Amino acid sequence: MDVMGDKATLFETGRFVQPSSREDTETPDETGEIADEAAEELRQRLAAEAGDVEAMSVLGAMLLRRGDLDGAEPHLRAATAAGDRAAANNLGVLLHQRGYADEAAGWWRIAAVAGSTAAAHALGRHHRERGDEPAAEYWLRQSAEQGHTLGAYALADLLEHRGDAGAVQWMRVAAERGHREAAYRLARALDRQAAREADGDNGVQAPEEAEQWYLQAAARGHRRAALQLGTILERRGELKEAGRWYLTSAKDGEARAACALGFLLRDAGDTENAAVWWLRAAQEGDGNAANALGALHAERGETQTAERWYRAAMDAGDVNGAYNLGLLCAEQGRTPQAEQWYRRAAYAGHREAANALAILLLRGGDETGAQPWFSKAAEAGSVDAAFNLGILHAGRGEEEAALRWYERAAAAGHTEAALQVGMARLREGDEQEAERHLRCAAGGGSSEAAYRLATVLDARRPPEPAHELGEPVHQRSECEEWYERAASQGHRRAQVRVGMLAAARGDVVEAARWYREAAEAGSRNGAFNLGLLLAREGSEPEAAVWWTRAADAGHGRAALRLALVYARRGELAEGQRWADRAVSLGPASVAERAERLRDALRQELSA
Repeated sequence: MDVMGDKATLFETGRFVQPSSREDTETPDETGEIADEAAEELRQRLAAEAGDVEAMSVLGAMLLRRGDLDGAEPHLRAATAAGDRAAANNLGVLLHQRGYADEAAGWWRIAAVAGSTAAAHALGRHHRERGDEPAAEYWLRQSAEQGHTLGAYALADLLEHRGDAGAVQWMRVAAERGHREAAYRLARALDRQAAREADGDNGVQAPEEAEQWYLQAAARGHRRAALQLGTILERRGELKEAGRWYLTSAKDGEARAACALGFLLRDAGDTENAAVWWLRAAQEGDGNAANALGALHAERGETQTAERWYRAAMDAGDVNGAYNLGLLCAEQGRTPQAEQWYRRAAYAGHREAANALAILLLRGGDETGAQPWFSKAAEAGSVDAAFNLGILHAGRGEEEAALRWYERAAAAGHTEAALQVGMARLREGDEQEAERHLRCAAGGGSSEAAYRLATVLDARRPPEPAHELGEPVHQRSECEEWYERAASQGHRRAQVRVGMLAAARGDVVEAARWYREAAEAGSRNGAFNLGLLLAREGSEPEAAVWWTRAADAGHGRAALRLALVYARRGELAEGQRWADRAVSLGPASVAERAERLRDALRQELSA
């Protein structure tokens, strides 16, 4: 009798698969199985007709499984009347299928009281569907505590819905008994718990236990678990294994996995196969994949196809589609259309679209219209918008407001914002805070921040220690490292400073290299210093070329040097012309010397 209870459980879980219709296509093995089934049914039927209660129950279950409700019902009723609890459970299943839910619940109650865990599970679900959660919990708990896997899962689901901490315990029980959805949901619960403990850190890794449950669920064919497992492995850098699980999930119909697989292939340089999976995902309604396809076609210059996919993304509910349409129109110079799409995405809460819209309005001269969108984007977490608000306020002379937004952007890692905060703190004399922000900006790649930090450290640097024989000993300092970093990034003043440091230690070749690099990039100080270096090395004609470039760029000392060069050559008129230029350029000390030289040359010319 208890055996039938187990079989009823199997029926309820759907593990008894109904045979598909065949038209003389059975293999010999299948034919044999069908024959065995028919023989077993005949045997049970003969026993049932002879009054065997267990045979009535088994025969009723067989017919119920086949879908023959009319044939199954009299056998199940007869067995139930004789006290067979499995028959009572299956009779409840039959009546439920016919739409007689209340009558089915009555038979499930009889079977559950008699000890049927499957009936207790069915009765619990019946009560939950009708909103009677206390009764549902009672019967589901009865089922779960007696070892019924589906009962444990249904109880966990009910408790989780109510926010009861006991949900995890029962989800674990169901997962340990092989329930793949329970394994997946247990892993998700462990993930959420880890995220809460990490205080909302988005970079938190899935705990090892969660990963194991994802693996178990995925191995049993759970496509979302396979997707999640692929995500975990990708974050960890195990790309080949991640791709395998993405592929498994995608083949089972998970559009997000197909999209993720596409990105993995694209990053590996296989854009053709990436496009195949994105297309598959996009056709199943994945907006992210549609956006990826749009971007791919946009890169190829196929703007019409790109626009079509961006629109498909938007139709799928992905607001990035409208934002990308705005970017596409902006690149094509279609400003009104770009504004339209940015505005649509911004109204839907897309913070970068709000920032882009504000920039568009600002470029069009609508500062009043731009500010609210910058504010909306910044409040939503756009770091660029916060920085742009700082620029906006700074342009109005509202330094305090500008600094607040710069600080907000800098706290989120914005390099240029950190530079602005550092420079503001320098102006205020708060060198410690200035150094902290300049270090952040310099570490983020800002050459200006590296140069400013170097100047701060340079000002603190003690004099070079003397060698025991009286010669200075050069020790490489941190400020030189920052000067060199800025110089290598193309910062002209840093290049000049590195050249000066090299010249100070007698490395003329290195000094000339940095001076020349700065001068060729337009630095008048670099050109002037290169001229000095060349003149000292005996190359005055070449030095004059660089001094000319420096003087033409407004360097007064270079103009004075040129006046002296031409005066020594006897080219007095040219010397006087450069002396005049030096007087006008200054600074005061240069202007004074140039004026004396000019007067002397004038007297010489008039003599």
